[in-house]
Parts: sequence; structure tokens; C-alpha cells
Amino acid sequence: MAAAHTIKTHITASVMKRMFIAGGKMLEVNKAQVDALNVFPVPDGDTGTNMSLTMMSAVKEINAFNSTSMSELAEKLSKGALRGARGNSGVILSQILKGFSNIIAQNDECDARTFAKGLREGAELAYRAVSKPKEGTILTVVRAMAEEAIDTAKRSGDIQKLMNAVLEKGEETLAKTPEMLDVLKRAGVVDSGGYGLITLFKGLIMGYLDQEITGAEEYAAPESSKSQPIDAAFPDDSELIVDYESLGELDFGYCTEFFIINIKKRTTVTDIDKLREYLNEIGNSVICIGDLSLIKVHVHTNNPGKALTKALTLGELDKVKIENMMEQNRQLRARYEAERKPIGLLAVCSGDGFSAIFKDLLVDQVIEGGQTMNPSAEDIASAARKINAENIIILPNNKNIILSAEQSRTLVQNRNIFVLQTKDIPQGLAAVLNFSPEASLSENLENMTTAFSGIDAGQVTYAVRDTVIDKFVIKKGDIIGLDKGNIVTSGKDIEKVTTALIEGMLTPEKEVVTLYYGQDVSEEKAEAFVEKLQAKHPDIEFILHYGGQPLYYYVLSVE
Repeated sequence: MAAAHTIKTHITASVMKRMFIAGGKMLEVNKAQVDALNVFPVPDGDTGTNMSLTMMSAVKEINAFNSTSMSELAEKLSKGALRGARGNSGVILSQILKGFSNIIAQNDECDARTFAKGLREGAELAYRAVSKPKEGTILTVVRAMAEEAIDTAKRSGDIQKLMNAVLEKGEETLAKTPEMLDVLKRAGVVDSGGYGLITLFKGLIMGYLDQEITGAEEYAAPESSKSQPIDAAFPDDSELIVDYESLGELDFGYCTEFFIINIKKRTTVTDIDKLREYLNEIGNSVICIGDLSLIKVHVHTNNPGKALTKALTLGELDKVKIENMMEQNRQLRARYEAERKPIGLLAVCSGDGFSAIFKDLLVDQVIEGGQTMNPSAEDIASAARKINAENIIILPNNKNIILSAEQSRTLVQNRNIFVLQTKDIPQGLAAVLNFSPEASLSENLENMTTAFSGIDAGQVTYAVRDTVIDKFVIKKGDIIGLDKGNIVTSGKDIEKVTTALIEGMLTPEKEVVTLYYGQDVSEEKAEAFVEKLQAKHPDIEFILHYGGQPLYYYVLSVE
């Protein structure tokens, strides 16, 4: 007979922290299994990887958190997930965590009803994050789990009973997802995002029970300044201003740095600690390191005199330097304002060849990302901040990056962000080619959208597992051709599959085929292949470029 568990009705901030760290570990350990459920057998970054990276960003934030405040924990959990959100599944997960955090932040401890309300709020925010929600996905699973949580919390305040009931309902709903989406049923898999959520929730329960999850890396908090060597360089304050948004009003105006030498005999190590504490009270960016022979100090403060006076109680001052950061800030702001342009461009792509093409077309910032790695909302926002333009047009160039690009808008201030719905690199290139610095924002948005909307893009890659999709029985290692994301041809030979893909995309009004060969295709083979295509289709113009993309032998467009 199983032993009865002790009924507990509340979760403290420290236990909640432990739960989400365990949830992150559980996702990390099982991300390959989540990835394996992807319907299309292409070697993408996939759901498990994106959800794990999103969760690890949240875990990194809360792992360095030592307070007992539930509201502070909730804020770090939410912001960490938001900044690390990658791909559609990561964005949806970040919204689930945001909604949950919004509710649990309202009390010092979380009871069963609060936990249930948090899940419901997370489910609602997740649904709102997707323009056209589909049932049979992670959204369905989280909604069912939230509904079960609300019902169970009405009957019992037992936290463990609540979580077990929610998990059981989630697994039951996940098992039904193939009946809700035909594409899952044909592939013989459950929804990968829903499975990822179940995996995370299992980790939460193990964390609540304080059970160990092995195989995942620990995130360690950054070392304190006490561990820095005495010869550590002072921070380069010019590097503190990395983008236009940081050029606002400064909290502290003077960069103050000096050494303390000839330390007084009565000075102790505790006095050095007290000096460090005092400097943190009157400023920030504090470095106060050393020993009783030499102390190095750096602080940003509005009262350099107070810092110097306090330091004199420990010894003599040497190599004092005080710089007016307010004047530096004014000069940089004036320069930025003078150089600011009306419209900037940001593109996401994978492959050094594609990156070079976008840069040649004068795209301001190019982020590495695509099928093998989806950049987070923060990655995109960080690149956008570096563009000195009033309006920024983002080209995601991958359907799994569009949501992250949209979410980056909330992380960028002092800019107007516009995300074009480009789903592949050929669409992105078509859009950029129709951009004009002389045209207005509205004209450019219209012209670029019209241009990429008429592009038919294809991709040639390989299957990473056996699967059955529509009429295709595909074996691991088979070459597959994709048209608008759908598998339309497969075989054993790269050139034969690519030829079949192109011929299937050609119509009487199409005149130009542009091929971009990847890193696994040599220039000689690509050139010889295009010569064969040209001989076979003399009325079509074939253009060849180096894309350098991984995993995809050819990316192509037909116009």
C-alpha cells in the first residue's frame, strides 16, 4: 500500500524557483525527443531546441535570484523567457510563463487557486500571441491543463494533487492531438509543442518534490567583483553606450576611478567591504577590489567628492581620473541625431553567402539564424537597437522566426518596428531589391510586400528520419524537395530531386530560376548542374549564387 503524501497547500518563492529550474533541466534533457516529433523530417532547430533555449534563458535569470519575494521571482521568470524566446514554440511558451507570472506575483505564496489562475492566464496570453490559433497544438494542451487546474482547485487545495491532475489531463489531451490535426495523424506523431509542455510540467512536479533530474547543466551566477584580480582593467565606458536607446538621461554623470595606496595601518579588509557598499549607495558600475597593499576603485556617481573623501579614510589617493559622462552622452546623442536616417533594414538568414548578399544590398544588420537556429526576440531586438533609424523593417525570412520578430517590437524603444511576413530567404531578397531609400515608409512597405508575395521558393534537403507524408513514403537520408514548405518530390539523387522540384514549379509565365547552393555543394558541381538545367530548358534564365546555407543543398526561387 502506497504511503500517503503530506498535504501542502502553498508554494513558496524558493520552492517555485526550484520547480522551474527542474522544469528547464527536464526540457534540456529531453529536447531531442521533442525535436523528433516534428512532422516534417527536415533537420531544423525544431520545437524541443527552441523551447529548451527559451526556458534556459528564464532559468539563468532565476538561478541568480536569492530573494524570497514571489513577485521578484515572477518578474525574472517572465522577462528571462521573453528575452530568450526562440521560434513559434518558444514565443508561445514565453507567453504561458508571462501569464502565470502575472498571477503568482500578486501574493507572497502560491496556493492551488492561484496556481490554477496562473495557468489559465498563461493559456489566454498564448492564444492571443498567435494570429490564427490551431487546435491540436500546444495551445490546446495548455488550455485543457488550465481548465483542469481550475476545476481541481475548486475541490481541493492540495498542490500535489492539483499538479498530478493537470499533468494527467495534459497527457490525455496530447494523445488526442493527432485526431485534431490531420498532418499529425498522417505522420503518426503527437504535437511536439504539447509534448514539450508536458515535459516541462513533469520537471515542475519533480522540482516540487525535490527530486533530482540528471544530465542538464547548472547555471552558475556570475562571480562577484571580489574575485577579480587586482590588475583587472577598468571598464571602457565608451562601450557602455552600445545603441541609440542607451543614450537617454544618465542616472550618474561622472566616471570616477583611482587607486588607494599606502593603506593606513588601522585599515582592515572589512573597511574595504564597507567602502564597496558605500560606493554602491552613491553610484553604480562599482569595482572595489584589492587588499591591504593596493585597492582599485571605479564608480559612476553624481558625487565624485564623496567617493574620494570616503576613500581617504583608508589611505592615499593615486592616479585619480574623473570624466564627465554627461558631456560624452550629449556629444554622442548629437552625432546619432545628425546621422539618423528614416528607414533601416534588418534581415535574418543562414549562410555566409546569403549574409554577404544582404550586406551588399545595404541591409543595416544581418542576424545569423534560420532552419538550424531561430534567433530569440532579444537577439532581434538587440540588432534593431544598433540601427540608427526612425523606422526599421525586419525581414524574418523563415516562418518560424516571424513570431519572435513580432515580439521583439516590445523590447525596442524609440523606433517604429515593421515586420514583413517573409517566410524564406528568396522572399527576403525580393523585398530588399524593391526597397528604395528615397521612397516613403508606406511606399516601401507596399512595394516590398508586393515583390516578395509573388516569389515561389523551393528548398532541397534530406530526411532525418523515416516518415509518411501525403503520398510520400520517405526513408531516413532521402533527398526531399519542398515547395512553399510542402514536400513535393523525393529521391536518392540531389540533382534529380532539384530538377523535379524546379520543373514542378515552372509555369508558362515563369522566366527566371535563381539557385543558391549550400555549404555541402561545391561550386564546380553547382555550375555543372546549372549548365545541364540551361541545356534542358533553353527558354528559362538560370542564375547561380553561393548561399552557404547548412543542411539545405539548394534554395531556389522561380519568377
